[in-house]
Amino acid sequence: MDSIFAPKSSSISSLSSSALLSRFLEASSSRKFSSLTFIGSRPFRPSSYSTTFAMASNDVSKPKIITGDFGYVLEDVPHFTDYIPDLSTYSNPLQDNPAFCVVKQYFVHVDDSVPQKIVVHKDSPRGIHFRRAGPRQKVYFDSDEVHACIVTCGGLCPGLNTVIREIVYSLYHMYGVTTVLGIDGGYRGFYARNTIALTPKVVNDIHKRGGTILGTSRGGHDTSKIVDSIQDRGINQVYIIGGDGTQKGASVIFEEIRRRGLKVVVAGIPKTIDNDIPVIDKSFGFDTAVEEAQRAINAAHVEAESVENGIGLVKLMGRYSGFIAMYATLASRDVDCCLIPESPFYLDGKGGLFEYIEKQLKENGHMVIVIAEGAGQELLSESMQSRNQQDASGNKLLQDVGLWISQGIKDYFSRQKTMAINLKYIDPTYMIRAVPSNASDNVYSTLLAQSAVHGAMAGYTGFTSGLVNGRQTYIPFYRIIEKQNKVVITDRMWARLLSSTNQPSFMSDKDVIEDKTECISGEKKEEDPATQFLDNGNRADGVLENKEVSSV
Repeated sequence: MDSIFAPKSSSISSLSSSALLSRFLEASSSRKFSSLTFIGSRPFRPSSYSTTFAMASNDVSKPKIITGDFGYVLEDVPHFTDYIPDLSTYSNPLQDNPAFCVVKQYFVHVDDSVPQKIVVHKDSPRGIHFRRAGPRQKVYFDSDEVHACIVTCGGLCPGLNTVIREIVYSLYHMYGVTTVLGIDGGYRGFYARNTIALTPKVVNDIHKRGGTILGTSRGGHDTSKIVDSIQDRGINQVYIIGGDGTQKGASVIFEEIRRRGLKVVVAGIPKTIDNDIPVIDKSFGFDTAVEEAQRAINAAHVEAESVENGIGLVKLMGRYSGFIAMYATLASRDVDCCLIPESPFYLDGKGGLFEYIEKQLKENGHMVIVIAEGAGQELLSESMQSRNQQDASGNKLLQDVGLWISQGIKDYFSRQKTMAINLKYIDPTYMIRAVPSNASDNVYSTLLAQSAVHGAMAGYTGFTSGLVNGRQTYIPFYRIIEKQNKVVITDRMWARLLSSTNQPSFMSDKDVIEDKTECISGEKKEEDPATQFLDNGNRADGVLENKEVSSV
């Protein structure tokens, strides 16, 4: 098994995993690297290995990749031993914890990994794996030396307080850590605000509340000031909870900490209401948001059904990804049309949205429409667009597509003069994210927090804690920030939605095939066979797909 760093990249976030892997394979064929020799199941590292590793680790932009037989690739996360020599280790306190010492095989084996892709063919290579999360037998911190901090950044999300609570509880009850600080108000709180002392008593009931007790903000990222503050306060474990922009910031913080040679863990917990973070199965709070969106959809259905030619229109969150709208529609079963950013649609003419609405009203007398906030932005007139204005996190400010399309529907039927409609517009945008997390998200948030703490105590750093194929893993930052996860409209899940709503796809067979061609280009093209199509343009049943393309 060879352990090396891939070739230097000027911008890791701009490269896909396949591009990184290709460059790694090129490097491995043209260079000579030290190897790992195995004694039993444990790797023995020769003295020459550590020298090569330390030299390579000077460049913090290079991903850590380990390869094995049959196409096995481990996209590993950084560890203190990569750049700090002669560190002391300690026995894991969990060995003496009565809650855990009775559990056989509780500790994770050093070589355990989780595959990113579980749907394979008989001749498929083993593919990309991530290091399995969980407690290790040896830790790199004595309990008394740990000074941890927690910060929440970006927008609100159900489950934030649960993650905060469980980080504190895990550090305190599992590892005996008593010094945990909360950073007030996001990244700028590191250098502009006071900290909050967090104890089990302080955080005991916060999981029953929405929002975050630490406060949050967008922007405010000043790497030098943040790392200076971390160093001045004596903090050696930093837990950063936030979305893709926040994780990008965490990655930069980690690189600066590594450049300074500090023994400081930077651990991320991914958070986004839109569920658009790649690699992981889902983000915490998403289930709660979908559940809460049902209230708005149910209200829209009641309003529409109670009057003649009633239309209930609900706008849900989803700037670039329509997962909330799609899953809320599938869960409701009362929606007649779902519009998301990934699926283009048009308004006028044969097969357009207005024609479909008129058809539904004539047949059923009412209609419910769900639209994601980022859908149809290209249809807005230039005078209504935000002219590339951005918020503090760099997100483009979008116009209210719900109000715009509501007025468009009213204007259409006013021109047609064929029927009088009664339209009710419901916007629960911020209501669905400001609530406490449900039972499912509480459990998930707990696992994410515990996994992050286990990884930090074991000396791992520069990682995000995430669920991959139902298993907790440690994912390197560059994989989390390389792209956004989006609904694939040639996927079976979108087909299920179309079957549920009976709406037109607003796409021709030619568009579907072209879209799928884009999906299998690049990394998909290397890993998967092209999707098979029947003569009529429909996809053949039983085609195996990559998990990133087909979620179910």
